[in-house]
Amino acid sequence: MAVLQALGVVDDVDGNLRRLDAYAARVADHGAEILVTPELFAMGYAPALVAGSDGPGIRTELSDIARRHGIALVGSTVDDAADGRYISASLFDRQGTELTRYRKAHLFGAEEQAAFSPGNDLPELVPLLGLTVALAICYDIEFPEFARSAAQRGADVLLIPTAVPATGDVGGRAPEHTYNAERISTILVPARALENGVYIAYANHTAPDFTGMSTITSPYGTFLGLAGHGEELLFADVDQAEVVRARELNTYLTCRRPGLFA
Repeated sequence: MAVLQALGVVDDVDGNLRRLDAYAARVADHGAEILVTPELFAMGYAPALVAGSDGPGIRTELSDIARRHGIALVGSTVDDAADGRYISASLFDRQGTELTRYRKAHLFGAEEQAAFSPGNDLPELVPLLGLTVALAICYDIEFPEFARSAAQRGADVLLIPTAVPATGDVGGRAPEHTYNAERISTILVPARALENGVYIAYANHTAPDFTGMSTITSPYGTFLGLAGHGEELLFADVDQAEVVRARELNTYLTCRRPGLFA
């Protein structure tokens, strides 16, 4: 598996797709079989500016990249429908077939909420290369019930395009008392992996506007790869047998008592 951390340049779809094509070639040469890319990478993350972008056209280009390099590819685009406009993520197989498309359920901040509608469907579970995978997008993973639902339904891996903005310190407080968005990568993502026994591939844009720190996290909650703040490719091996073993050791799913909290 590979995760791309790179900045999608706003209003440069052709340039972003050329860069993605070059990265896909590197991923294929490395022998990786799945590439996860950042949220709205092809358009650049700027919800108000890219809401009207050509989702179908960009998805055709992503399909071509997957087929040309013989890899599965996760890319995020705008999904315009009769009932609303959505931030979406698509999973293409190595033949370029779009296996599933998921609409972001949890919209982050006023800009996203003004430009898009929230999706109302859970991500599909898709068999891929001996794994059962599900998609999520950015803010979704910050809600524990989202990952728990996917794991309970049988997901081994969550593939997550993201765009986490850098926030900096707030109000002159000491760092330990500020909201630091990097903690999503270093605390929340590994916690979701551990408590559900799933791999998580989390692909972000780069600093300074975004936090970077993309990650591939194991079902034990450990980092198989953790990026810094700049442009980077992460690689890690993913094995469904480790999902089984992790859930035997950490029995959160089998020890749950949902009736207690009904």
